[in-house]
Amino acid sequence: MVSEKIATLINEQIAHEQYAAQYYLSMSAWFSAKDLDGIANYFRVQSKEELMHADKMFDFLNDVGGEIIIGEIAKPPHEFENAIDIFEKALEHEKKVTKSIFNIVKNANDEGDFATTSFLQWFINEQVEEEASASQYVTKIKMVCDNPSALYLFDQELSQRVFVPATTA
Repeated sequence: MVSEKIATLINEQIAHEQYAAQYYLSMSAWFSAKDLDGIANYFRVQSKEELMHADKMFDFLNDVGGEIIIGEIAKPPHEFENAIDIFEKALEHEKKVTKSIFNIVKNANDEGDFATTSFLQWFINEQVEEEASASQYVTKIKMVCDNPSALYLFDQELSQRVFVPATTA
């Protein structure tokens, strides 16, 4: 059985993941309004992934006998300066998520909660990929933003992304 402290941290992480889904959906809407449907697609997929992460944590907490308490989800911003601003905010947000997950792992390790530590290893690996990807897209959007042809190709690249549910956690 998971401790109350770890259950609280996981419940908070569920709320963080749900907020991230809304945040990315807001970013998607911004790009959609600019007719950059490929980039909008990228952020819609990001949103779906965040919901999947919340679901995984929900299921885990239920499996280990923790009390699930659905937290309040803040309204994400919907106004952004430009495309670069959005990608930079996405990277910044992924870094916050990583720190939050690391905090749960640290606390689980301190308590000798090996089940939670093992479960969260998938999320640690996922965050390494998320941060690397977000950083790469910041670099790319900075390169292409002032070039309409390059922006068109970048938009086309991101239109190819599809949501693929993870099979393990």
